[in-house]
Amino acid sequence: MSLRFTVSKSDGDRRPSDIQGEVNQLFEGDEPPTCATEGEAAAGAEVEVVLKGDSNPKESSPFINSSDAAAEKSQQYDGKHMALFEEEMDTSPMVSSLLSSLANYSNLPQGSKEHEEAENNEAESARKKPVKAPQLGTLMGVYLPCIQNIFGVILFLRMTWLVGIGGVIGTFVIVFICCTTTMLTAISMSAIATNGVVPAGGSYYMISRSLGPEFGGAVGICFYLGTTYAGAMYILGAIELLLIYIAPKAAIFPLEGLEGAEAEAALLNNMRVYGTILLTSMATVVFVGVKYVNKLALVFLACVILSILAVYAGVIKTGIDAPDFPVCVLGNRTLVWKTFDVCAKTIETVNGTVTTQLWRMFCDSPLLNATCDSYFAANNVTRIQGIPGVTSGILAENIFGNYYEKGDLIARNNMASVEEQDDPLTNSNRYVLADITSFFTLLVGIYFPSVTGIMAGSNRSGDLRDAQKSIPIGTIAAITTTSLVYMSSVVLFGACIEGVVLRDKFGEGVHGNLVIGTLAWPSPWVIVIGSFFSTCGAGLQSLTGAPRLLQAIAKDGIVPALRIFGHGKANGEPTWSLLLTACICESGILIASLDAVAPILSMFFLMCYMFVNLACALQTLLRTPNWRPRFKFYHWALSFLGMSLCLTLMFICSWYYAIVAMVIAGSIYKYIEFAGAEKEWGDGIRGLSLSAARYALMRLEEGPPHTKNWRPQLLVLVSTDAEQTVEQPRLLSLTNQLKAGKGLTIVGTALEGTYLENSEQAQRAEQALRKLMDTEKVKGFCQVTVSSNLRDATSHLLQASGLGGLKHNAVLLSWPRTWKQGDEHQHWRNFIELVRETTAARLALLVPKNISAFPSNGERFTEGHIDVWWIVHDGGMLMLLPFLLRQHKVWRKCKMRIFTVAQMDDNSIQMKKDLTTFLYHLRIEAMIEVVEMHDGDISAYTYEKTLVMEQRSQMLKQINLTKTEREREIQSITDSSRGSIRRKNPAAVTTQLSVTEEPPAASKEEKPEEEVQLIHDNTTPASPATPATPLTPGEEAQSPGEQVQRTWTEKCDGEPAQPPGAAAQESIKDIFNMKPEWENLNQSNVRRMHTALRLNEVILKKSSEAKLVLLNMPGAPKNRIGDENYMEFLEVLTEGLNRVLLVRGGGREVITIYS
Repeated sequence: MSLRFTVSKSDGDRRPSDIQGEVNQLFEGDEPPTCATEGEAAAGAEVEVVLKGDSNPKESSPFINSSDAAAEKSQQYDGKHMALFEEEMDTSPMVSSLLSSLANYSNLPQGSKEHEEAENNEAESARKKPVKAPQLGTLMGVYLPCIQNIFGVILFLRMTWLVGIGGVIGTFVIVFICCTTTMLTAISMSAIATNGVVPAGGSYYMISRSLGPEFGGAVGICFYLGTTYAGAMYILGAIELLLIYIAPKAAIFPLEGLEGAEAEAALLNNMRVYGTILLTSMATVVFVGVKYVNKLALVFLACVILSILAVYAGVIKTGIDAPDFPVCVLGNRTLVWKTFDVCAKTIETVNGTVTTQLWRMFCDSPLLNATCDSYFAANNVTRIQGIPGVTSGILAENIFGNYYEKGDLIARNNMASVEEQDDPLTNSNRYVLADITSFFTLLVGIYFPSVTGIMAGSNRSGDLRDAQKSIPIGTIAAITTTSLVYMSSVVLFGACIEGVVLRDKFGEGVHGNLVIGTLAWPSPWVIVIGSFFSTCGAGLQSLTGAPRLLQAIAKDGIVPALRIFGHGKANGEPTWSLLLTACICESGILIASLDAVAPILSMFFLMCYMFVNLACALQTLLRTPNWRPRFKFYHWALSFLGMSLCLTLMFICSWYYAIVAMVIAGSIYKYIEFAGAEKEWGDGIRGLSLSAARYALMRLEEGPPHTKNWRPQLLVLVSTDAEQTVEQPRLLSLTNQLKAGKGLTIVGTALEGTYLENSEQAQRAEQALRKLMDTEKVKGFCQVTVSSNLRDATSHLLQASGLGGLKHNAVLLSWPRTWKQGDEHQHWRNFIELVRETTAARLALLVPKNISAFPSNGERFTEGHIDVWWIVHDGGMLMLLPFLLRQHKVWRKCKMRIFTVAQMDDNSIQMKKDLTTFLYHLRIEAMIEVVEMHDGDISAYTYEKTLVMEQRSQMLKQINLTKTEREREIQSITDSSRGSIRRKNPAAVTTQLSVTEEPPAASKEEKPEEEVQLIHDNTTPASPATPATPLTPGEEAQSPGEQVQRTWTEKCDGEPAQPPGAAAQESIKDIFNMKPEWENLNQSNVRRMHTALRLNEVILKKSSEAKLVLLNMPGAPKNRIGDENYMEFLEVLTEGLNRVLLVRGGGREVITIYS
C-alpha cells in the first residue's frame, strides 16, 4: 500500500528530492520513488510524494485502507503533529481518510460481490468512472414498488370468491391476520435495514448477516423459490384471464360439451400450454434486456392503481344506480348463463306461449308437453340482481361463510327449492358447481400471497438516496395502504354483490364476466385488461428478481453447488440463474392451478418472514454492541409475535407443505454447514451460541458432574519438531477412537522461549494442530503455550486449559520412548513431574506405549481382544475405556477380556463370581479370568536387573559432576565392581557405575514409603501403584549384566533355569561373584523389580496376541530420589507388549451400576 500526498512549492528553494528525503527519514527504511526534476520544482509544479506501506493487505472495509482516489489524497501526514502515531500509519488511517471514505461510500448493485470485498477489488474502476449517486426517494424507491408487488392477481381473481366462501367475518379475520403478520415483519425488517448500511440483496442479505451463512443460505434459497413460484402464479393468473374472460375461443383444448373431470382436464391443459408459451416469452424479454422491464414497471403500476380506483368508483356507483348484472336461479341453484338468452321457462308472445332456450336445456323437446328434468319441472326460474348495491342490505346475508365440497351446487341461501332426496343430479353442467373443496385453512393459503411483496423496497436499497430513512417509512406506509384496501374491499364486496355471485369463482352465472369486473365502473373491461397487464408485469418482475437473488447467493460462495449460477453475461446479467428460474417456474405452471400453486409460495414467503422476525428478536435480546437501529419503534415481543404468526400460518395453510418447506430449508442448512464456505459475518447465531455457552458454563460451575455423566474430557499433549510438525499423529487417532467425536478435547503443545520472540512459531504450531485435528476428525480446541522451559509450559497447559466447568478431567500423552538416551534425561524427568501433577490435580492419566503401532482411523480389526489387567481399583477407568473404544469402528469387532490378580490369601473362585456380577450390573460384556500369582523366591535375574538399574541411576547422578570429580568417582566404582560381572564391551567401562551403599538413615526413612508403592506386597494389598517395564531388546546391549539377561530366564516357581551349553558354568560362577553386590541393593527396589518381572511374565503369557492391553499405571515416587528407577519399572512391566495403554485414575468413580 502506498500513501500519496501532494507537496506544494513553498517560499524557500527546496528540491523535490530534499522533500522526499525528509519524508523517508520519517518512515525509516522506505525507498524514495522517482522524483520530479529540478526544473519541474523550479517551475512551481506540485510534487507527488509516495509513502510506501508494508504491501500487506489489511482488513477489507470501506472505512479502513480504502483505495478510493479521494480517500488516498485526503491522508495528509504532518510529521510534527503525528509522529507519535507513525508506526500505525499503515494499519490505522487518519480520521480525515476515514471520514472521506465514509462520505463517498455507496451501496453496490444487487447480486454483485458483498461490499466488504468489492470496496478494494473494484477500486481501480472506481477511479476511472465516477459512481453515480442513487437518487430514488421514499415514494418512487420504496412505496410504489411495494404497492405494485403487494397488489396482485389474488385481489382481482380470488378476492370476491374468498368473501363468498369465507363470509365477510371469516375473510376479514384472514386478511387481518395476514396483514398483521406482514406489518410485524416490516417492523422487524425496518430495524434490521436501519442497523447500518445494507447493500442491495434484500431479505437474503439481512438474514444471512443477522443469522449466519447457514440460515441465510437456507432462507435465501427458500425466498428464491417463493419468488420463482410467485412468477408461476402470476403467469397462471394471466392465462386464466386470457382464456376465461378475454379470449375463450383461443383454447387449444375446447371446453364445449365437456363435463366434470374432462372439462377440468381440458382447462388445465390449456393453462399448461399457454403458460409455457407466456413463460418462454417473458424469459426471452428478461434475457434480451431487463431495462425494458424496468421502464414498463410504471405502466404496470398504473394499471393496478386504475383497476383499484375503478372498483371503488363502481362501489360508489352501486349506491346511486346499481348496474344490471342479472343472475338466473332455478329453485335455489345458480345456472350457468352462457347458452340461453332469457331467464325464463316460457315467454308470452303474440302467437302464444313459447318455450325458451333454457327449456330446451332441461327438456327433450321444445314442446310444452315435453319430458323435462324433474328438478326443472318442480321449481321456478328466478331472475335476481347480481349487484344489488351497497345500500341493498345484502351484507347481512354474506356475513357468514359457506364452505363446499368439490362438485357441490352453488345455491342461494334463504330461497325455496323443491327437490327429492333420492333424485340423482342430472344436467350438472347447467349449474354453477364448486370446482374445489373449500375450508378455512385453504382460504388462508390462497390469500397470503396477496400480502407478500413487502421486501420490494429493501431489494432496491442500492438505488435509494437514504435507505435507512426510506425503507421503514415506505414499507410500513405501503402495508398500511394495502391493508386498508384489502379490509375495505372485504366489507364492500360483501355489501354490494349477491352471495351466489361471490361464490361463483369464474363468473359463470353473470355471462362469464370477471366477478370483480361486474362491480367496476365504467366497464368490466377496465378490470380485465388492467389486471391482465398487472399480472404480466408482476410475472416479469419475479423473473427479473429471482435470478438476481440466486446470483447473489451463488456469488457469496456459501453453497458450493450453486457456484455456476454466479456467472452471467458480460454486463452481469445472470444467464444461468435465469435458465434455472425458468425451469422451476415451469414446474409451477405444469401444476396449472392457481389455487394449488398459491399455498406453495405461501410456505416459502412465510418461512422467510419468520426468520426476519427471528433475526430482529435475537439481536434485540442478545443486545449485541453493533445492534443500534435508527428505527426505534420495534420490540423483541413484536418480533416474536410475528415469528409465531408466521409459523402458525404455515401449518394453517398446509401442514404437509410446511413440513416439506422445513425439510428443504433444513437440508440446505446442513449442506451449507458441512460443505459450504466458512463465513464470519458477525451473525446473531454466533452471539446466541456465546450466550448459551456462557449460561451452560455457569450451570456447570454449580458442582462436579455426576458419575453417570462422566466422560473423558481429554487434554492431549503432543510435541512438535523444529518445523512445527506434530511428532505423534497417531495420538490424535487414538483420541478420535476414544472420544467418538463426543465430549471436550483440547490438543496442546508446549514451546520453549518467550512469547514475543516465538509468537509466529506458536501460530504455525497452532495451524499444524488444527490441520492434524481436521485430518483425524477430532472435534475440539487447540492450545499452544510458550514458556522459558518446556516443564513450565506443560504445567501451564495442565493448569490453565479449559474454562470454568468445561475443563479436562484426563490427560493423554505418549510414552517417552527415547528416555534411556543420555541427552534425554530432562525429557523423562518432565514426564514424571507430569505424572505427579496429574495426581495432585486429581486428573486421570492415559499413557499409550508404542503409539506408532496403534491403528489409524482407517484401519479395521476384524477380530482380536482388548485385554484389561485390573490390578488396583482406579474408579472404573479400566472398565470404561474399552467400552468407549469399542464404540468406534476400528475396535468394534474386538472382544473384551478382563484379568485380575489374586494373591495367596484371596479366594479366586469367589473373586470371579463377584467380578461377573459386577460386570453384569455395569451392562458390560467381557470374558473374565482371575490369575493367581504365588509368592516365590527372588531370582538371580531380578537381582541382576535391579543392579543394572541402580548402576544406571548412579551414572545419571554423576553426569552433573565436574571433570575431576567424575574421573575419581568412575575409578572408585570401577575398582569396587571389577571381577563381579563379565562385560561384553570393555570400552564401556568408563560409563558403567555401580551403586554405593546408602546411608542407613536414608534407607530406614525411605522404606515405609517405598513399601506403600509396592502393589503386590502382602503387607499393602490396596496400594495404588504397580511396578513397571523391562529393557527393550537392543537398547541396552552395552549395559552391565547383559550376558545374564540374555542367557537366564525365570521359571514360574522363581528358580533359575539352567542355561544350555558350555556357558553354564561360567554364568554360575558370575552369580556367585555377584552376591556381595546384591547385598548392597535397595531391597525395596528388588521387590518392585520382582513384581514387575512376574507381572510382565503373566501378561505376556495371557495377552501376547491381544490387540490392546490396558493396565494400571503405578504412581511416581513422592520423593525424587528414585525417579530413574520408576521409569525402569514401567519399562520392565510392559516389555514385549505391542500396544499398551497405561491408565491411572483421577481419584473419583467414573462408572456406576445405577441408571
